[in-house]
Amino acid sequence: MIRFSLKCSQNHSFDSWFQSSDAYEKLAKAGMLTCAECGDSRIEKSLMAPKISTQSPSDGRALSAPMSEAERNLAKLKQQIEANSDYVGMNFAHEARAQHLGEKPARAIYGEAKAEEAKALIEEGIPVAPLPFMAKRHTN
Repeated sequence: MIRFSLKCSQNHSFDSWFQSSDAYEKLAKAGMLTCAECGDSRIEKSLMAPKISTQSPSDGRALSAPMSEAERNLAKLKQQIEANSDYVGMNFAHEARAQHLGEKPARAIYGEAKAEEAKALIEEGIPVAPLPFMAKRHTN
């Protein structure tokens, strides 16, 4: 894995992880990279330097605390979805399909699906959307 510092044509800076430098290039050429703040797809690498620190953060903020307004909004969205929806785990495709066909009562759900399952749902006209975050793991 490699982390690149990126910026859009609107000068918004952000970081993203890629499997390799080639993976970044492939996604960039396909226009599949977008700015998390404004949605701009004109993305380029920023000047990067290794960040080496031997001290703890001086501002006392937890490393997991959101830094930007966009990160705070994303954290708020995640909290709302988790509070107002049922997590169905890897059964998402089955549950969404059953609700769409009227086999189960409609309710807000979120979960996980393989790419081919999500594609099949979309092709069947079932309204689904990817979430911009990973669901927290639920255990029994």
